[in-house]
Amino acid sequence: MSKLKIGVIGCGSIAKYRHLPEYAANANVEIVAVCDIVPERAETMAAQYRAKAFTDYQEVLKLKEVDAVSVCLPNYLHAPVSIAALNSGKHVLCEKPMATSREEAEAMIQAAKANGKKLMIAHNQRFVASHQKAKEIIESGKLGKIYSFKTTFGHSGPEGWSVDGKDSWFFNKEKAFIGAMGDLGVHKADLMRYLLGEFKEVGSFIETNAKSYSEVDDNAVCVLRTESGIIGTLTASWAYTAGSDDNSTVIYGENGILKLEADPEYSLIEQYRTGEVVKHQLSRIQTNEEGGQTTSHVINHFVECILEDKEPLITGEEGKKSLEIILAAIESQETKRIVIL
Repeated sequence: MSKLKIGVIGCGSIAKYRHLPEYAANANVEIVAVCDIVPERAETMAAQYRAKAFTDYQEVLKLKEVDAVSVCLPNYLHAPVSIAALNSGKHVLCEKPMATSREEAEAMIQAAKANGKKLMIAHNQRFVASHQKAKEIIESGKLGKIYSFKTTFGHSGPEGWSVDGKDSWFFNKEKAFIGAMGDLGVHKADLMRYLLGEFKEVGSFIETNAKSYSEVDDNAVCVLRTESGIIGTLTASWAYTAGSDDNSTVIYGENGILKLEADPEYSLIEQYRTGEVVKHQLSRIQTNEEGGQTTSHVINHFVECILEDKEPLITGEEGKKSLEIILAAIESQETKRIVIL
């Protein structure tokens, strides 16, 4: 079988540390093109992965040998570049948040359908071992009725991660559209949908109170209610001091609680009213710290879905539903009202 030929558009940190190494590690993939508006970045990645370097993504899309692309660009470019790629006959893996509006997200979904191509959004939390095990436990009924939850994703901010530091597009409202809520909160929105089902109501407090150079939010707390009546909180922050990262979730049920990624040794802990405690040492959640870049499973899943013609776990439709929670949180902050989805 011939290898899947990949182009990566955008050579910033997410491409450098996630997409490119994970494609390179996949035996069924050949990286043939990389693109960045900064020529040096494209050329450095091209040399490392023996690919062609480009500064115009349209040139990558013209390459007939390219089967699929990763869109690793600032948020405001996700939709237009993904749509162009789909219209040129490429499968697309797009970074999150998938778009900056419902209309953009829907246009991406329609482009994928019209061209018969895969559109996957790079939400990695569904692939985390503790999250998959938690879903299995919840669906088994062992926890009983689910009452509530709290989920948090916080760290010191993207300036330590982005190639441009404090000058990164992450802090520019025109390019990012949204800050910690779009960078981190949308991951947790997607996770909670995966674990608990669809949400119906969203309320929020969203602030820019930690970074003077940021034009977008760096702290947010949301209150959510599912269609089935489960209530909980979602916190997204770029204001946690270095070393105090939090990527945890706690689910409270009739018979006990589940603690996900909340313990330094055990990635999932089950605690029941009976006194039973089950501790799971599963593969750890991916981090941006040194040594944390093994595989997010996102790339391998995308490749598998193309080669085996399967539906991705996070389709455009799924990405849109997770985005809509974040858009509702913005609306709630602006209107000071609970928003009904």
